[in-house]
Amino acid sequence: TKLWNNSHAPEDVEAALDTSLANLGTDYVDLWLMHWPSAFASGSSLFPKDSNGKVKPGSSDYIETYKAMEKLYKSGKARAIGVSNFSKAEMERLIKETSVVPAVHQLELHPYLQQHDFAEWHKSQGIHVTQYSPFGNSNEVYSKGQNLSKLIEDPILVEIGKKYGKSGAQVALAWGIAHGRSVIPKSKTPARIQQNVEGDFELSAEDVKKVDAIDRKLRFNDPSANFGWNFYQDLDGKEA
Repeated sequence: TKLWNNSHAPEDVEAALDTSLANLGTDYVDLWLMHWPSAFASGSSLFPKDSNGKVKPGSSDYIETYKAMEKLYKSGKARAIGVSNFSKAEMERLIKETSVVPAVHQLELHPYLQQHDFAEWHKSQGIHVTQYSPFGNSNEVYSKGQNLSKLIEDPILVEIGKKYGKSGAQVALAWGIAHGRSVIPKSKTPARIQQNVEGDFELSAEDVKKVDAIDRKLRFNDPSANFGWNFYQDLDGKEA
């Protein structure tokens, strides 16, 4: 489960986790992530707004938020803690100024946004990478990329899929797994969920390299303007 931006104040962190635990009907979680490095104003609203309709920022630094999470990790309420949507500079600062290296970093990563160097850096730090949006612009919530052909229809992915009796989407999943990462596709129908499960197959090294070659450095999820925070400043796919 994740800690949302309106609960970044250190005094709000444990209550937020307790709410998640109550909703899940358990007394601990295996993994707890800070959803974004940016803080919103505290309160019940998920997107607190000011008089101009802009998101009202909080004053908490993500380091202090993470330190509050560390306490709950040490208490056993969270068996592991991590982050999501951090830049490299933010990750480096987090590791330097806190005592528990994040177990996981969840980030947008797919064949069109491969972030090879950043992914390799995580390996050097012992941080597991989880790919969200592994199908890229196939997610209908992303307005950016809707005028482009769908990643899962990329000719290279489709052609590789034919070799294995799989779809382009399943090849995209298998590519992430081949690189040692977790992949978390989002699907609404039982049939699609089953297809995603069948994406756990082994690509040949040659086919992995073919997918490696289609990187376009296209980032589809960047809420910087809405959140009042400049995300991904030092990462691939960041537009000026």
